[in-house]
Amino acid sequence: MLAAGGTGGHLFPAEALSHALRARGMRVVLMTDTRAAEFAGSFPAEAMHAVPAATPSGRSPLQKAKALFNIARGTLAARRIIGQVKPAVVVGFGGYPTVPPVLGASLAGVRTLIHEQNAVIGRANRFLAGRADVIATGFAQVGGLSPAQQAKCRHVGNPVRPAVVEAAGREYEEPGEGKIQILVFGGSQGARIMADIVPPAVQLLDEAERTRLTIVQQARAEDDERVRGIYEKLGVRAMIAPFFKDLPAQMAAAHLVVARSGASTVAELTVIGRPAILVPLPGSLDQDQAANAAFLEGAGGAIRILQPEFTPRRLASELSRLIAEPKHLTTMAANAKTAGIPDAADRLADLVIATANHSN
Repeated sequence: MLAAGGTGGHLFPAEALSHALRARGMRVVLMTDTRAAEFAGSFPAEAMHAVPAATPSGRSPLQKAKALFNIARGTLAARRIIGQVKPAVVVGFGGYPTVPPVLGASLAGVRTLIHEQNAVIGRANRFLAGRADVIATGFAQVGGLSPAQQAKCRHVGNPVRPAVVEAAGREYEEPGEGKIQILVFGGSQGARIMADIVPPAVQLLDEAERTRLTIVQQARAEDDERVRGIYEKLGVRAMIAPFFKDLPAQMAAAHLVVARSGASTVAELTVIGRPAILVPLPGSLDQDQAANAAFLEGAGGAIRILQPEFTPRRLASELSRLIAEPKHLTTMAANAKTAGIPDAADRLADLVIATANHSN
């Protein structure tokens, strides 16, 4: 039983694991929250079970109490379903939709494994870490764990979807003096700042630099006309869309990626092997995206710019330098790929099966 929900960042690695397990003849079911159930219909599992969940991060005591009540309801519902399905192991992928299934499994005496995608453990996984039998990690070093919890850790990497593995087969083509394609995306919590910063940064480049660029950018519907208008006025070739269904293919086609630094994004950049300018999402209590970006920057595959420093002038300066030094882009791409773990889904599948067998 896989437990995931909330965002694609949690569902994508669960989806990759499900493909790996099913390829070995394992039966897989998904347990998620009622919100994620609406868009998880194509998840590769033989059944899907939705239980209540909530995030206890509201400011008012009433909001927190309501969230905790929903988590308690979800845990009881999850335990009842687990008693009916009788899974050999329950695997959680972080976020509060994971709490009721994993907690319910623990209370029912079923083996549990949680997978932490980020370089700093998230709050939901931190809450579950003491109860989990095994902690699988996406990064070799994960902050926020006690020594006892670290002893339960196994580094497997972050599973990526089959489309990412397929895109990884495309070699990086050094742009040289030719065209440079830049992919820009921010996800649900970052597209607005990309719309505010990237077009003005391109505007600050000189004409010779701009003529070499092709921009492929995610922009929200309300920002589309503004972003498109700036590029048209500058004479810069651009493709603007609110969402890219073929994001791995777009990433493989890019010479440079400008994005947030969620765990799935960093994993996909490393498996495909593309240089990036990463802007961590600010405001997180765990600062997980900042740690993720620091990892890839330390590996030589990315430039990390914290959001207060992410201005049109700073971005234009970085772009101008990279346009002038295309060999540096090639080096960054190679460094990123060296840090990738393309078989993370199989590694995690091995660990899941070993955890399930331990209970037998």
